[in-house]
Amino acid sequence: MLTLYHAPKSRSSRIVTLLMALDAMSEVDIRLTDIPRQDGSGGRDPHNPHPEGKVPFLITDDGETIRESNAIMLYLTDRFASDFAPNVGEAGRGAYLTWLFWYGNVLEPAYVHQIAGLSHPALTATFRGMPEAVAYLVAGLEGRDFLLSDQFSAADLLIASPFLWFPEATPDVAVIRDWVARCGAEPVMAEAATYDAKAAQEMGLVPA
Repeated sequence: MLTLYHAPKSRSSRIVTLLMALDAMSEVDIRLTDIPRQDGSGGRDPHNPHPEGKVPFLITDDGETIRESNAIMLYLTDRFASDFAPNVGEAGRGAYLTWLFWYGNVLEPAYVHQIAGLSHPALTATFRGMPEAVAYLVAGLEGRDFLLSDQFSAADLLIASPFLWFPEATPDVAVIRDWVARCGAEPVMAEAATYDAKAAQEMGLVPA
């Protein structure tokens, strides 16, 4: 059985959401763990084997370890084949891989730099900024409801996640705002939020 180290209401929440979408929750032992939070709450859990005490962290049934959300999502969508992501050899596989890794290589650095107000020649020479990221996302969404087709996918789940966490940071572009709203309205999002709320109560992070 797979083992996932998960902190409620964190980056690993999208992995739980993915497992629900893949109907694979019964295939994974979810270990609830604490993490340091940006507001100063929480702390490193000595039982979490992630080298930096972060989440998500996945251990396969043969003892391999996988970290980073997009790597874990790729592993899970390959292992639990579904229409939530194109399989190897299927149409749209290249676009799926591109979106997964574009998130970590382009969008998240640009997003964090903007939120932190960072500006330096080394950053602008190395990374794309939010204007370029927004333009690419708009181009990918033009004429379709979701990134890969007219159906919500793992790519949408990953890339919409920062905008669902921080709606005020969503680019003020109609096609992006409408897409984020469609992603947030997917039933699996509410199901995962309910799971996380119960997990947070179980851990004593919020009153029961």
